[in-house]
Amino acid sequence: MSKVDVVRGFRATGRDVRDAVLGLIPTAAALLVAAWLLAGLRLSSWWTAFLIAAALAVADAISRPLLRVLATRTGAVAVLLLGVGTQLALIEFALMVVPGVSRTGLGTAVATLVSVALVLTVTRWLVGVNDSSYLVADLVRRGASRRRRLGVAGRSAPVRPPEVGVVVVQVDGLPFPVVEHGMAAGILPTLSRWVRSGSHDAVRWWARVPSTTPASQAGLLHGSSEGIPAFRWYEKEAGRLVVTNRPADAADIESRISDGRGLLADGGVSVSNMFSGDAPTTLMVMSRAGQRGGLGPGGAYVRFFASPFVFVRALVRTLGEIIKELYQGRQQRLRGVEPRVHRRGPYVALRGLTNVMLRDLNVGLVAEHMIAGAPVIYVDFVDYDEIAHHAGVVRPEALAALGGLDQVLSTLEKVAAAAPREYRFVVLSDHGQSQGATFLQLTGRTLEEAVREHADAAKTETLADTGNVEAWGPLNAMLADVLGAARPVARWTERYAGGPEGSGVLIGPDEGRGAGPEGDRPELVVVGSGNLGLIWFPRLPGRVPIEELDRRFPRLITGLLAEPGIGFVVVDSARGPLAVGRAGVHVLLEGVVEGADPLGPFGPRAVPDLIHVAAMDHCPDLYVHSTVSPRTNEVHAFEELVGSHGGLGGWQNDAVLIHPVDWAIDDDLLDRSVDGEALLYGADAVHRQLVRWLERCGVRRRAADEPESTQASAG
Repeated sequence: MSKVDVVRGFRATGRDVRDAVLGLIPTAAALLVAAWLLAGLRLSSWWTAFLIAAALAVADAISRPLLRVLATRTGAVAVLLLGVGTQLALIEFALMVVPGVSRTGLGTAVATLVSVALVLTVTRWLVGVNDSSYLVADLVRRGASRRRRLGVAGRSAPVRPPEVGVVVVQVDGLPFPVVEHGMAAGILPTLSRWVRSGSHDAVRWWARVPSTTPASQAGLLHGSSEGIPAFRWYEKEAGRLVVTNRPADAADIESRISDGRGLLADGGVSVSNMFSGDAPTTLMVMSRAGQRGGLGPGGAYVRFFASPFVFVRALVRTLGEIIKELYQGRQQRLRGVEPRVHRRGPYVALRGLTNVMLRDLNVGLVAEHMIAGAPVIYVDFVDYDEIAHHAGVVRPEALAALGGLDQVLSTLEKVAAAAPREYRFVVLSDHGQSQGATFLQLTGRTLEEAVREHADAAKTETLADTGNVEAWGPLNAMLADVLGAARPVARWTERYAGGPEGSGVLIGPDEGRGAGPEGDRPELVVVGSGNLGLIWFPRLPGRVPIEELDRRFPRLITGLLAEPGIGFVVVDSARGPLAVGRAGVHVLLEGVVEGADPLGPFGPRAVPDLIHVAAMDHCPDLYVHSTVSPRTNEVHAFEELVGSHGGLGGWQNDAVLIHPVDWAIDDDLLDRSVDGEALLYGADAVHRQLVRWLERCGVRRRAADEPESTQASAG
């Protein structure tokens, strides 16, 4: 490449100038409206607003590199504070240096910042633009400009196709039937376009019991979910309750399942996940949240917290989401929608934070790393799952959240067009979700209360955990990541939030861990995980068989099976694990059914699922499973959630995988044990397929001890 070509490569083109000017129009228009609304701000002419917008853009471009340097030394919490302060300083600077501006009062900059953010948000909503593209507009412009410049500079050299990159987008809790409905109903136009155009294929895969995020993500990211019997469980040996959305517990689990060669081991980026996938770059990952060492992750947050109007617009939209939740919850009550659950209290604020603030931050972080050319990125969006838990699986508000995630895919498409790699997209869910009235609604009492009665243990010391804690996980990871990595507050985090040895919970419920000498342990532990209930007797060693349970608690199993909404229990015996129902027993290892098969309503995959989970370490003494309605396909959660997952029944095992059509699913990975079906069975099978795709497109190296796939290569 000649010197002339190099100089030409760094020269702005006419299109670059045009794009920069067009990028100023929305901000300038919002400034004009803000000047009309605010008594303390006056602009002499319309073009003054364009000068202010240009001054803001230039000052932002100059200040951001300095902020990145500071962020690597101070962490993300400092970026939040510095970012907001920088935005105010930039606005104050622009109002001072641009001629024709009249302002009064020290609060003019604050009022202008909020007003412009509000105007920009409302304007986008009025014109029907309700996506996250505003978060990445500057990245897309810069990336496209860089590609054009490199194209000009490289004309004298042979044209080489860009390297391939992969973005894996996990839509938490999304059932395959809902995807089919969403594409047909126009709720998912981006995914529908991909499938209809022939660029992608949408297939169903089976999320084994326990159909929960920790088990599935462990399988997807690390290839193993062994030792994860539910979302939370009791470990008799350690005498403690493990809850996977506690950073310390998630880190401990990852240390057990990771072999160092997870899905993202070769230069990958893990964003907003429960586990890291052994990625060298992790952001808001539960198992790494709040860990110190090395440079803080603050540089990745600079664009979101420090760019003019971005963070404030996210705050405005968060408040709008809270108001929307209050309205939608009231509408459910007024219309008498059933089944439904209580939608007040902390969930209202939680929905706004997770479904706007966290979503926007995820989009910004993913886009940043796409423009930086990361080889593979895996991100989890919890929007749909969170709303479906409280509103219902196919209720309007849940489908609207799903539509918002489809718009996120459209936004990331625009980023991909400007990125240095040719990014391919894979969209998947970790499990599905089912709907139904809760056990408490059916019986008027919790599972803990039912167990106490039937075990004649009214005064027994019990550790119960059947509340909804899953929803707090992503927000807790974000806070722990932001606070724990910041050196000025890291000691505070360790002291008051459990730190590396404690739970690490910064916000939301944090039930006691139950650790202590055997004599101090509770006599009974009852845990809910969707429509799967788990019961332990911590003072009885090992897994207690049915013969011992019947001797000690003769009314327990028969009493539970007589409860409305309970379909069967899984318990150990001299013949191995049994599925015991009201009118029959299924001896799982022998394949023998005595009486009516309690697993009949749950399909042919129930038996291998339950054999697998019953053999896990830390399996409970007694699994309690809900019924499934043959008319409505509804199950009954042991938590107060109208949408649930964890066991069998309904759509909770029907997960989705949407992949490039030229990346075929390998035949040797398909399970054909059920007549008429050939699908990926379990998250570990999906992991193996993802690994093969990454190896074939060149973003992952095959280890020397890993078998070579005999399937066709992917490009």
